Amino acid sequence: MAMADTGKDMDLDGLFAQAREERLGLPESLQAAILADAAAVQAEWQAPEPEKPVRGGFWLQLRQAVGGWPALGGLAAASAAGLWIGFTGPEFLPDPLDLVTASAEVETVPYDNFDLAVLLAEDFE
Repeated sequence: MAMADTGKDMDLDGLFAQAREERLGLPESLQAAILADAAAVQAEWQAPEPEKPVRGGFWLQLRQAVGGWPALGGLAAASAAGLWIGFTGPEFLPDPLDLVTASAEVETVPYDNFDLAVLLAEDFE
């Protein structure tokens, strides 16, 4: 049995035309609730304001530029070693202060600890 056999006369074209003419809108309370929910969700997705970077003092900037505490410690150790080597100096090199105060009358051999240098100096005399 088909639906048309139930005794009701249905004109589908007329029903579709009537449905096209009626424009149903949302109830005002439902539309307000949807818009309020959308505004709350949008507020959660907003990107936060970027924080201004904290500028530290000279030592903080230097530490960050060098690479942190380990690199700064290595730099301090290398500086201390260079200062120590600079003051003590290798034993076979002449002392610059002795060379400045030496006069031309006194024969000085600035490399008296190095035997090969003494032998070569004797050959040139």
